[in-house]
Amino acid sequence: MASVPVPAGSALRKVLGPGLMMAAAAVGVSHLVQSTRAGAEYGLLLLPVVLLACLLKYPFLEFGPRYAAATGENLLVGYRRLGPWALWLFGVVTVGTMFIVLAVVTLVTAGLAGLLLGIDAPPLLLSAGVLALCIALLGVGNYRGLDLAMKALMILLTVSTLLALALALGSGPDWSGISGLDRLPALGTTTGIAFLLALVGWMPIPIEVAAWHSLWTRERALQTGYAPSLAEALLDFRLGYLGAVVLAAAFVLLGALLMYASGLRFAGSAAGFAGQLVDLYTRHLGEWSRPLITVAALSTMLSTTLAVADAYPRVLAAVIDVARGGSGRVTSSGSGRRAYLGALGLVSAGALLVLMFAGEGFTRLIDFATTLSFVAAPLIAWISLRAVTAPNVPQCARPGPWLLALAWLGLGSGALFSLIWIGWRLAA
Repeated sequence: MASVPVPAGSALRKVLGPGLMMAAAAVGVSHLVQSTRAGAEYGLLLLPVVLLACLLKYPFLEFGPRYAAATGENLLVGYRRLGPWALWLFGVVTVGTMFIVLAVVTLVTAGLAGLLLGIDAPPLLLSAGVLALCIALLGVGNYRGLDLAMKALMILLTVSTLLALALALGSGPDWSGISGLDRLPALGTTTGIAFLLALVGWMPIPIEVAAWHSLWTRERALQTGYAPSLAEALLDFRLGYLGAVVLAAAFVLLGALLMYASGLRFAGSAAGFAGQLVDLYTRHLGEWSRPLITVAALSTMLSTTLAVADAYPRVLAAVIDVARGGSGRVTSSGSGRRAYLGALGLVSAGALLVLMFAGEGFTRLIDFATTLSFVAAPLIAWISLRAVTAPNVPQCARPGPWLLALAWLGLGSGALFSLIWIGWRLAA
């Protein structure tokens, strides 16, 4: 990857935003739940897997801002240029995951909110309250309000998490005792393989988020009246992505340092998981840290829920608009604004229906959604690679040899493991 020059202060303020929203969407269930769970159940054994997944997904997630800055279009328009099939393929994957993903992140957020605020209410009611808050924030502030909220929440999250990790490391951990090597045989079981694939599926975030990022990049440019250069767009992305990777590793370490030796299993409900997570942390760090851990966890999930609640309606409305020959900018005013708000209501209602029928089995819901993302990833990666190397992308803005090599490595390994998983499931 080539070095990226840092823009001047005023330009930097105009550019930064989409990368933080991408990081906020990433640092949610995949980090707080899956990464912590990886450390808690397997020690440090899966830390290299987490880092490798982040490396192999990097090119495809970078293609979103790269395409947007190079062409002035969002990535959905790039898919349409490949043919209607590519756009509708992305649309099918979006519709297949959007209700479950929003339901999962909302349920975890609701569990943490109930714990922090001391609200004893059914999870479905708490989830409805969280979604109502998100709808209100997005309906009133739209992108500008979302942008400001993400920056505040990500700062709070990063400071809280790194402080908790520093305190845990300061206690002088027994690294050999948390290596997780004794859990290596467990990875070969049905349960272990299922968790491993689910972990990779959302680590650090599903590949389809590249299209989200391109929409946010274009919206940010229209909001500020400043079109970022390729270097500026990549700087924003890389800052956000680096933050997501660092926090992923931090949560694995926290899970290993504070939970691995406890021998406890994760609770099956969102509220139970939230209480268990906070209790285990405070047991090792001290009761004084309870507000710190709870606020960090809640800010993680609230930022994720906000980002996801904005992204799916934005993408859904944009896919329909692009399919009709539009540009995919659907959140300004008039019919576009109504389409976005209508999609926001639809996706939120669908998420609540999923929660209503799924009950409290939220870990199974997480594994299903993350595995679906894992299986669909090679297809989305392939059309994203084709879009960013298409003739309408200037030659100077296309991925270089090293990035292309990494992309083909990621695409090949993703396709291979998806085929292995499909064969494994068929043989089961």
